[in-house]
Amino acid sequence: MQHAGQPLERHGIQQLSEQRMRRGDHPHLARQNRTKMLQSVATAVGVGKTHLAHALGHIACRRGRKVHAERADRLFKRLRAARLDHTHDIEMRRLIAVDLLIIDDFALQALDPTETTDFYELIVERHLKTATLVTSNRDPNEWLAALSDPLLAQSAIDRLQSSAWELIVEGESYRRRQKPTLTDRPNTPTEARR
Repeated sequence: MQHAGQPLERHGIQQLSEQRMRRGDHPHLARQNRTKMLQSVATAVGVGKTHLAHALGHIACRRGRKVHAERADRLFKRLRAARLDHTHDIEMRRLIAVDLLIIDDFALQALDPTETTDFYELIVERHLKTATLVTSNRDPNEWLAALSDPLLAQSAIDRLQSSAWELIVEGESYRRRQKPTLTDRPNTPTEARR
């Protein structure tokens, strides 16, 4: 799996049972081999939306699918750089062609006109042809304000929502749960000196 960032093993992907996915115990996730889109919307940070997206990407890879996962800000920055070195068309064709495109942390920041156009083109070209998974801390209704062109934004978001499963992830941040406390004792003398 192509991943712009940390190795997949750090996300604990093995914890998802591939057998369970094949049996169809979770109907929405088991059907991800179809050409659909999945929006993962979390109203709080640190609840596992990226972890879940990468787990689905890993499962797709195991099934022989081509997958590309990247944070939205990095993706759009890379596409902007591709315009400068005249490889933008090649990059777009590559992203359109993958079986599963995972756009993580979408709409955390406002998109400029170039980024909005790139997002629109990706969604329109992939719509009903290949699977796209978008994670965001914002509700899709809030995405309109984050995109610079309202018409392109509405068109892209309409396509996403018309064929998407929306998965809302709620809960307390796992990062807060893992935060060390003053009562935690070091396991070794080396840790005690830190």
